[in-house]
Amino acid sequence: MSGHSKWSTIKRKKGAIDAKRGKIFTRLIKEITVAARHGGGDPEGNPRLRTAVNAAKVENMPKDNIARAIKKGTGEIAGEVYDEILYEGYGPGGVAVLVECMTDNRNRTVADVRHFFAKSNGNLGEFGCVSWMFDKKGLILVERGKTSEEEMLDIALEAGAEDVVEEENEFQIFTAPEEFETVRAALEEQGLTLLEASVSMVPKNTIEVTDEKIARSLLKLMESLEDHDDVQNIYSNFDIDDALMEQLS
Repeated sequence: MSGHSKWSTIKRKKGAIDAKRGKIFTRLIKEITVAARHGGGDPEGNPRLRTAVNAAKVENMPKDNIARAIKKGTGEIAGEVYDEILYEGYGPGGVAVLVECMTDNRNRTVADVRHFFAKSNGNLGEFGCVSWMFDKKGLILVERGKTSEEEMLDIALEAGAEDVVEEENEFQIFTAPEEFETVRAALEEQGLTLLEASVSMVPKNTIEVTDEKIARSLLKLMESLEDHDDVQNIYSNFDIDDALMEQLS
């Protein structure tokens, strides 16, 4: 794999993963609702919904919350209607940034996202301006320590994964989107600890950021987007080495 997003890893190192359970639940409920609206309320016949429900269970979301979100999506009970929007732009240093949003107010969301980019010396671009730099892939992060790289390769590739990348504290396993659920289930059956599991936009190549000022501004942009209620996921093609990250922390 020529490149992969570092934002999920950096979030853990900086402690910037959503600390408030209510915020995690809000994002998951939106995803479950939209998945059910587009593909029906049966997780067995709706892979996107199945993935969202599995993510909710990992976060210990009550079953009633999950069921209610599904019913809102299928129209059995009244609920908000969310639009899915992908914003594309360039952050500090010219890095590519994709922002996936779910919103009930497009004007509010685009104004806020544009403000975050401008404040960080970036700019929001037109549709398609940077998405061509990414591939849609299943991405599963597995905690290191319980298995060797060779064993992980055997397990993942046999299950249908495309590639395994070894990092300092984790294995990053890439799959075709249609093989994601199969590979995820195979890893869980082996008793491995999954740090994250989702279908993501993975950059084809990365841009190394070495300037402290640019790196600090870039992380500020990512964190501002992450904190916004309408933002579901953020993807970028930057790479900041561990030494600079420690300096920034």
